[in-house]
Amino acid sequence: MQGCISVSMLFHKTTLCFLCSHLASGEKEGDELRRNSDVIEILRNTQFPRICKTSNSSVPEKILDHDRVIWLGDLNYRIALSYSDTGKLLKERAWDTLYNNDQLKIEREAGRVFKGWKEGKIYFAPTYKYSRNSDIYAGETVETKNKRRTPAWCDRILWRGSEIYQLLYERKESMFSDHRPVCATFWVSVEAMEDGSKRR
Repeated sequence: MQGCISVSMLFHKTTLCFLCSHLASGEKEGDELRRNSDVIEILRNTQFPRICKTSNSSVPEKILDHDRVIWLGDLNYRIALSYSDTGKLLKERAWDTLYNNDQLKIEREAGRVFKGWKEGKIYFAPTYKYSRNSDIYAGETVETKNKRRTPAWCDRILWRGSEIYQLLYERKESMFSDHRPVCATFWVSVEAMEDGSKRR
């Protein structure tokens, strides 16, 4: 794992947790298991300090104890296909076929990671790895051949909890990095402090 930052907050009477992580890299077979281990380690070891609590609040100490959780970042899961097969499917914009070979989808459906979490439908091209300041994937030119990586949806946003719905999930075309950023918009219900009614 390359790092993770997490924020816990109480909004009215609803607890929220946000995480941004950079999981283990690598596209060799079995590297997805290292990423699974990173997720398990983050969930097990992240503990929010008691100093954040007040006498009349019950802010959770663990991630999964929050009412709503959003996890984003470079999760680094790859597409389990060859560079050439992935390239052909990219040209066809065959997102469903590519997504069916996505490691994170495979690992989630097998119950090995992010059990009980949700992710929106992906209708955009893989976000990694690009040549810098370019809209060309690394490895597609002679100059970048030694930096070739199979394109993948490394950058993801997942969520957990009731009464949280994703309204938008898309990538942006910023060229400052070898990744393309992703963003999401959510509709979230919270319990109001005064009367227990729901606010959105």
